[in-house]
Amino acid sequence: MSARRAGRFLLRLGAVLVMVYVVLSAGLYWAMTRPPDDFGRIMKHVPLPFMIILPFEPLWNHARGGAIHRGDPAPDFRLPTLDHKDTVQLASFRSSRPVVLVFGSYT
Repeated sequence: MSARRAGRFLLRLGAVLVMVYVVLSAGLYWAMTRPPDDFGRIMKHVPLPFMIILPFEPLWNHARGGAIHRGDPAPDFRLPTLDHKDTVQLASFRSSRPVVLVFGSYT
């Protein structure tokens, strides 16, 4: 194989590897935008080496970052009460009393 031919082969191989990397990263990003249950079902099929090779953390931070910043008012939402007989809406508490919202898991 001539040097020129070997160079072309390596260039094509590199281009294919870059395209595969981009497609896999895009698929991972798409999975991260799904609801948590769907994301878990998808991720249980992803081999561990992919988690090392692909940019998991930056994609996760972008996909799940949201648009709310410190100091922004919380978006309105409606949730059922603990007994499921009624609902509570955040907007009903605005300007009347303080509300603390805790996001996360304490398990």
